[in-house]
Parts: sequence; structure tokens; C-alpha cells
Amino acid sequence: MFYRILIALLMPMLTWAQSSISGKIVDANYQPVAQAQITIAEQNITLVSDQNGLFSLIQGNQEVTLLIEAFGYKKLEQKQSCVQNFVLVLEKQNTEKEIATVVVKREQKAMNRSVKAVTNTIHLSQKELQKAACCNLSESFETNPSIDVNFSDAVTGNKQIKMLGLTSPYILMSEENIPAIRGALQATGLNFIPGTWVESIQITKGAGSVTNGYESVSGQINYELLKPIKEVPFYGNVYASNDGRYEINTHFKTQFSDKLSSLILLHGNTRNQVNDMNNDGFMDNPLGKQVNILNRWQYNDAAKGIVSFFNVKYFKDEKTGGQVGYSRNEPSSLWGSQVDTEKIELSNKIGYVFPDMPFQSLGLQQAFQYNKQSSLFGSRIHDIKHKSYFANLLFSSIIDNTKNKFISGVNFTYDQFEENLAVNFSRNFDRKDNSLGAFFEYSYDNLNNLSFVLGARVDQHNRLGAFFTPRAHLKYSPFEKTTLRVSAGRGKRAANIFAENINLLASSRAIVIQESQGKLYGLNPEIAWNYGMSFNQKFSLLGRQHEFVLDYYMTDFKNQVVVDLENPRTVVFSNLNGKSYAKSFQMELNFNILTHLDIRTAYKYLNVKTDYQTGLLEKPLQAKHRFFANVAYETHIKDKGQQWKFDATFNWIGAQRLPNTVSNPIVYQLDNKTQPYQLINAQVTRTFSSVFEVYVGGENLGNFKQTNAIIASDDPFGTYFDSTMIYGPVFGRMFYAGLRFKIKDNNKEEKHNH
Repeated sequence: MFYRILIALLMPMLTWAQSSISGKIVDANYQPVAQAQITIAEQNITLVSDQNGLFSLIQGNQEVTLLIEAFGYKKLEQKQSCVQNFVLVLEKQNTEKEIATVVVKREQKAMNRSVKAVTNTIHLSQKELQKAACCNLSESFETNPSIDVNFSDAVTGNKQIKMLGLTSPYILMSEENIPAIRGALQATGLNFIPGTWVESIQITKGAGSVTNGYESVSGQINYELLKPIKEVPFYGNVYASNDGRYEINTHFKTQFSDKLSSLILLHGNTRNQVNDMNNDGFMDNPLGKQVNILNRWQYNDAAKGIVSFFNVKYFKDEKTGGQVGYSRNEPSSLWGSQVDTEKIELSNKIGYVFPDMPFQSLGLQQAFQYNKQSSLFGSRIHDIKHKSYFANLLFSSIIDNTKNKFISGVNFTYDQFEENLAVNFSRNFDRKDNSLGAFFEYSYDNLNNLSFVLGARVDQHNRLGAFFTPRAHLKYSPFEKTTLRVSAGRGKRAANIFAENINLLASSRAIVIQESQGKLYGLNPEIAWNYGMSFNQKFSLLGRQHEFVLDYYMTDFKNQVVVDLENPRTVVFSNLNGKSYAKSFQMELNFNILTHLDIRTAYKYLNVKTDYQTGLLEKPLQAKHRFFANVAYETHIKDKGQQWKFDATFNWIGAQRLPNTVSNPIVYQLDNKTQPYQLINAQVTRTFSSVFEVYVGGENLGNFKQTNAIIASDDPFGTYFDSTMIYGPVFGRMFYAGLRFKIKDNNKEEKHNH
């Protein structure tokens, strides 16, 4: 019934959109030209094209004269009738002076906030990702103050990220806007995306778009993969560190035609060196090896308005941890862990832009995944297989003019889980989930100082039932360099309690589920509202542009799967009975002191509390106060591309509450809170040419090591063993080095660099 009503509402809007009078400004390669000035001579009116090159004219049936001007392009005077939609092509100016000026104007920063986006979105470019040893996606946020990174336990080596005080399951992780890291690999999937495969990352705080689903609670992290058409024929990256980690990445591009390209990306890593820097008898880092392969195809036909991608991905990862001397290949009385993961993924995207209506497009996204993870922690076993299929059909257009845009569509999700757990009980948790949803999102932009997005979706889920998800975003610029943003939205999700908390199996805690007739492990789905606001002020000082940012967000849970660790002998999963909220305040001050010298600073305050069985408490292992600073400097590029790059990051992490351990023997008890500590990372890169560079760096240069990282490490099969009370590094100081090399296509050497 809902879908019939929605279609009835959309049909008149679609008809209205197709009869509108709009134009698009493009260059010779059919790429949109933003901020072009369109002057209507007869009406003495000047319009400005948006980021997609679109603009709209007042309806009429007379012929008008349009004068189009854009920086770096020749002026164009065009007679145009207002009774049809049209595309205008600008020709670039040819002098070397003008071309050089355009390059400077289009230089991309390593990290920047989207000026035009209504949402509070931060863009990380490949340049930013190369500032640290980000060998996988979980290690790609070390230089960003909005994301907190920490180890989840002292055994598996998995890194966990947090945003707005909430862990990764509450963040919608997407690959080119297709939900990617979820289900069986919710807690570990970030470790299996090589950093060299990523072209850019977009971090959106707060309620996300309804077009990407209903699961987002605290925000969305979307990563864009390398595009075959834009890539060089060959790229190589080799990495090694003093903790025994070695990696190699290679990319091979094949250009079949101007329209069709293929890219093969290969990644392999291994660690075969045993480290026990804190002398607790356990390996600080798991031994392991990984093979990761991606074959990506891209087809572009600008004349017909068709863009398509097809991906085939496979990886296999093995990790072995535990006591020093443990081996998976030999029988042993030592405590050990084994986590083996395998994944196959097929995905495709196809988009079509209507040639006569460049503001209107149709898109289809599909993805199939098969994930298998087998885990052993001492005598505890967790096996999970997850098959999933996702399809999303989207239609976008305008209503009357380009100030009013919309996107609508339907999507379908299917998940099949085969899950077995053997701990203090043995049980099968197999299930099949499916959902069908429809969404509509309206965007308004007055092309001056006000824009907003209103979105809503309705979904029918076989376990969550039928539910409504609203989202709203607003951006207002009262002054030229001042931007205010507010957002609000609802999220709902099915918690995969064991896959999301796999680290808790590396302990002797008994697992208890307080079932309440719910359809997900006997529990109810999680529901939360997120509210937020952001203030951004750019200002000039000593002739340079700087930035001041204030963010405040609150997530209020109406229901949550509470993970209660307050009894050191058990972990209790239950529905929320009371309050649970996360309040996040962040203040940033970013300076551009000199040419190529950037300083970013941030202070973050987090107030995250939940009602546990013993009352309302701060969330454990969550620092209330954090301070961040990053300094980046680059020398001027010399002949043949020679350059030095320097980067240093400082993190101060405040005290964190630890779960109650008073019922343990004194020798196995922890303090109520941790001591604050600091981390310093630094990297130096020497670029010898436009195709070759080497880099060296260090992490945790202050050599901080958490003491007593594993409770009862001397008795891992005993009652009190727990490796999950991790709040800082256990390895200590780490150094690394690597090199990057690429072979360029001489015919296109500089085409895509700016």
C-alpha cells in the first residue's frame, strides 16, 4: 500500500521535472564546469552554475542571448530558446600562463571540509592517506581528529574505530555508497581494505542520507576506490616495519579503448616475527598472512551518458596469536588464537545521464558477498558464514529548476547467516534476513546562502517489521566565510552481537544473553536518534586563510543491545533498560602558517553513558578528553619533481573508566581509571621524481606501553583471564620504511593530476 501511495506522489513530480527549463555547462570532455557565470542579456540577470554545471532559466518562450564566463575558459555568447533543455560547451584558454593559473586554483588539499555539501562531510584525499603507515583502512584515520583508533584486544591485532563516541557498528561503512563492511565482518572488515586501493574517503558526521539505508546512527564513512580510466599503467608499493610486518601492493592497468579500462590490484602481507615487548608471555601482534585481489572494470561513454563499473574481489587472511611458542600447526598446551577469514565479492554500478536533460540520471547498484570467518580463542569457537545481496535503484532529477532537486528509489537487501558458537554453551544462530525499502530525498539550494535536504524512507524487514526513517540537514551561511549546519535523523539496525564483539571471546568470561522474546538472538533491534550542529568560520590572518570549527552531536538510544562487562566473570547482552546516550563536542583550529605548512589542532570532549545492571555509568574504555595536533610541511617542487614531505601527529588521550574488577583476586584487579597517555607519530617522504619516492616513519615514538594489558596472563585457561581491557598500545615504539613507484602513460601524464 505504501509503495502505491509513494508512486502516486512521485509521478506528478517526475512529469514536472522533465518539463523544466534547464541547462548545463561542460568542457570539451563533457565534464561539468562549476561556478560559471551565465548572463541573460535581455533580462540583465546573472546566474551561476552549481558543482554539476547545472543552472535553470525562468520559463518563457522567447529567444534570449546568454553570455557564459568561467575562469580558464573562453567566453561564449549563445542564442538560446527557453523552451528546451540544453548543454553548452566551453573551450579552454590556451596560453601557458592561463593554464598554470588554473592548476593552482584546482590544487586539492590533503583534507578539507566540503563547502557546498549540506551535510558535515570531511574529505580525505590519497595525499592524506599517504601521511601515515595506513596499510589498511583501519589505519587510515591516524591523522584525522574526527575518528578515534584503538586496538580492540591484546590478541587479535584488530583496530577499532569510533566516531562521536560510538564504535564502528554504528557507523555506516560503504564502498562508493554501497554498504560494504557489515554483518560477519562488522568488527574486522576494515583490516581487509588495503590503503593503496583507496582514492579518497568521505567522513559524514551525524545522520546520513536515506539513499544509503537505515542503519547509520553516528555517521557514515564512504571510501572511493581507484578508477581504472584515471590510473597509471603500473603502480608499486613496498612496506616493511621493525615488528616483522611486510607488505607489497601492485596495480596493473589495461586500456582497451577510450571507453573501456581494467585495473588489477594485488595486495599481500605477512608477519612472521614474534614480539613480546611488554613481557607478559603473549605475542603483541598476531602472526599472519593475507592475499587480496581486486579486478575492476570501468566503461565510460560520455556521448551516450553511460558510466559503469564492475568489480570482482577475493581475499584470504590467516592470523595466529596467543602465548609465545603457540603454533597452529603443532599440538600444544599453550593458549592460542586463530582467526581465518575468506571473502568473495561481486559488485557493479551503472549510471545513465539523460542526454537532453543533463540534470536527470538513473542508476543501479548491486553487490553480492560471501564471507566466511572461523575463530578459535583457547577452547572457544566461533564460526560464521554470511551471504548477502544488495540492490539499489536510484532516479534523480529536478523540480522546475536546479534549485530544487530530488532523488528517489527502492532497494533490497538479503542476508543469510550460518553461525555457531561454542563457549560456556554450544548453540546455532542461523537466520535469514531480508528487507525492501523505498526512499525520497528532496534538496533545495538558493545558490546563495541557504540549502537543506529532507529525506524519508519506509522499509519492510522480516525481523524488524515495517518502520519509517526520517533524516533532515540544513546549511546556512549568514556571512561569506561563516557556515552553520544542523542535522537530525533516526537509525535502526540489527545487532550481530558476536561478530561485533568477537574480541570478548578472548577471555574467560561466561556469555549471558538476557532474552526478551526478540527476533535477533532473543533481543530487540537497536533504535537511536542523532541530533547535531556544526559551526565553521574561515578567517584571514597575516594574509593566509585559516579555519575554526565547532561540532556538537548527541545520539539518544531508544533501544540498544547493552554489552555489560561490570561483572568480571561474565559479559551480559541485554536490551536497554533506562538511558543510553553519546554526547560529542569537538573544537578545531586549523592554520596555514606558510606556503605548504599546515597545522591542524582539535580538542574533543565525549560524554558517553549507559544504564547497566549496576546503574548509569560512563562507557568503559572511552576517553572523555582528547587533544589532537598535526603538522604537515612540504618543500617546493624542484626540477624533475624532487620534494621533501614532513608530517607529525600528536594525540593526548585522557583517562578512561575500566570495568569493575573488585571481585577478582587482588593480583588480578585493575584501577578504576587509566592514566592519560600520549602518542606521537611522524613520517618523512623523499620524492625523487614524479614516479618514485621513499618514506620512513615511526609510530608511538614516546614508546608508551600499557602495563598489565592481559589480566591473568599467567593462567590463560583459568577463571580470571581477560585480554580485552586494552586502552593503549602494547608493542611500544615502531619504525617502518617503504617506497612507491609508478609507470606513467606518456600520452596522459598530466591529464588527471589536477
